[in-house]
Amino acid sequence: MMNLNQKRRDAALAKELLAVEKQEKKMEQAALKAKPAAWKTELESRIPENVYTGLESAFCKGFGLVFDQGRAIIEKGYNKENIQADHSIRDFAVQVKGGRKELRKMHKSAKQSDLLNLAVTTVEGVGLGALGVGMPDIVLFLGTLLKGVYETALNYGFDYESRQEQIFILKMMQTALSTGEDWVHRNTEVDEMLTLETVGITDEDFKLQMKETASAFAVDMLLLKFIQGLPVVGVIGGAANPVYYSKVMKYVQMKYRKRYLLKQKGATSNEISV
Repeated sequence: MMNLNQKRRDAALAKELLAVEKQEKKMEQAALKAKPAAWKTELESRIPENVYTGLESAFCKGFGLVFDQGRAIIEKGYNKENIQADHSIRDFAVQVKGGRKELRKMHKSAKQSDLLNLAVTTVEGVGLGALGVGMPDIVLFLGTLLKGVYETALNYGFDYESRQEQIFILKMMQTALSTGEDWVHRNTEVDEMLTLETVGITDEDFKLQMKETASAFAVDMLLLKFIQGLPVVGVIGGAANPVYYSKVMKYVQMKYRKRYLLKQKGATSNEISV
């Protein structure tokens, strides 16, 4: 029989999930309405093909470097054990009290580290842009972006070390930069992974997803990164870093929040059936 605490928790989870679904719907509507500015399309058409190819390769190498060799460096920017311990405390509060207040504290905590990461990527982008540096900035940008993603994952109780989780992260990044029906399709793929049990992931699967995500970044940031490689005006391209950071993190935070809520909902259902 369902006790009062379970009823309270079920009601809170339902309301929080509804809030997330409304946020997700707004993102979908924005993605479906999104159209590239005519001036941007015109300028991009004049950029040599080899520039796009080089940018895609740079993003792909950047992802590979940050995922495989950069995690230890990224983790120096925060205390993983402390974040995990803090999550355990907040998660326990959700289990005991089960109200929206406790669930919102989880969400608020997950967003707090973003302010520092946003400031860092702004300084890096504008600073290197003013010097006319484009490509080297990509590794720094991806490092800061993944730091934000990793901290978000930990705040919601998920680790990021497995290949399956890394593919999930790459898919979220790709979706965040997608528009139109592509966004709808990719968002569905991300949703399918929210409750997916552990499956076999090959290195080939990971490399393919990494290339697809790198391509999404290259397509969307082509003009701005090309400009960033030019002295003086490069500051304009570098200033795009915080814009893209915010865009990706908004989607990532929404999905990890949804994933946590669904996990809690599933746990509650199991308690009732026992």
